Amino acid sequence: MGGDELLEYCLGKPGAWQDEPWDGDVVAKVGDKIFAFLGSGDSGGVGLKCGANREEADELVDTYPDDVSKMAYIGRSGWNTVRLGGAVPDDEILELIDTSYETIVGKLPKSKRPAVGG
Repeated sequence: MGGDELLEYCLGKPGAWQDEPWDGDVVAKVGDKIFAFLGSGDSGGVGLKCGANREEADELVDTYPDDVSKMAYIGRSGWNTVRLGGAVPDDEILELIDTSYETIVGKLPKSKRPAVGG
């Protein structure tokens, strides 16, 4: 799975939209909050909220030490970088995106949460 497929998956989430807050760095947002850092599309990894805190996020690092690492700057808040094409299976990466999205949506004020279902 590549960066383009991940971006497409992220943008399929209710209320998700693409932004480029830093030149060349694509992110997926819901409301005004980032739930996935996709880099330049060929960065080979995705940054995701993988836990409420560093200890929770470290469980994934411990499971895949060669392919998951603490994100620079915001890693202390539970964000990890997951390398694409490594030991982390594609379906697990999609689950991690789902979890990151749901975590961020849960932190949005109710008025900014996307309508789901129908």
